[in-house]
Amino acid sequence: MRTEVKLSKRLERIASFVQPGSRVADIGTDHGYVPIWLVQKGVCPSALAMDVRKGPLERAEEHVEEVGLSGKIELRLSDGLAKLKAGEADTVVIAGMGGKLTCRILEQGRHVWENWSEGKERLILSPQSEQDEVRHFLEKQGFSILREAMLTDEGKYYIVIEAARGTMRPGREQDYRFGADLIRKKDPVLLAYLEKEEKMTRQVLAGLTENDAQNKKRTLEASEAGETAISRRGARINELTAYLALIEETRHEMQ
Repeated sequence: MRTEVKLSKRLERIASFVQPGSRVADIGTDHGYVPIWLVQKGVCPSALAMDVRKGPLERAEEHVEEVGLSGKIELRLSDGLAKLKAGEADTVVIAGMGGKLTCRILEQGRHVWENWSEGKERLILSPQSEQDEVRHFLEKQGFSILREAMLTDEGKYYIVIEAARGTMRPGREQDYRFGADLIRKKDPVLLAYLEKEEKMTRQVLAGLTENDAQNKKRTLEASEAGETAISRRGARINELTAYLALIEETRHEMQ
């Protein structure tokens, strides 16, 4: 008997962004749960599950065999999009990686998407960090963000981005940092995230500024090392102050 795969809240939201009938390539598939779920639910007739590591790919293969989908899900060892040919997939899922790595995978795999048609094929991305860099990359490479979702799963915050070829108007800093679509929709999860970030940033700033004079006295010696430490601390305070102002502006806009 086939066992139906149950996805985590995060993976289920990612899978929900895939359009019915899509030919999906899941990059960094790990256990292969997303492609299995998509095929089991009838969202996709078939799928590609790809990973750069042999271990996870072997586990994914075992899971695919367990549910009897060996004929519908192809497993492929690949560094990012390297082994995916142009036209093999109309939807590419990249989830669970940092933003810099996500951008590198897309840049090195431009043969897959550079000839995509406007508004048709899809990228489904869920970067775990540096989401602003991903949004900047999409804009510069001629993509348009169609929608975003933010959710919490086991106490952590996650972003899901759907993008297609198109044009994005240059945004404000908070649009890249927090997501223009989420701000526009006054997303309640984003609001909760901003509240958490504001509280944490204020605490860090308070600790830095409270001890600033004492730290200066301790480290300000006739040495380059002491001056460098003071300079770095000052830069960090300025960085956090600017981030706090951005949070407050965004929260005010969303009220």
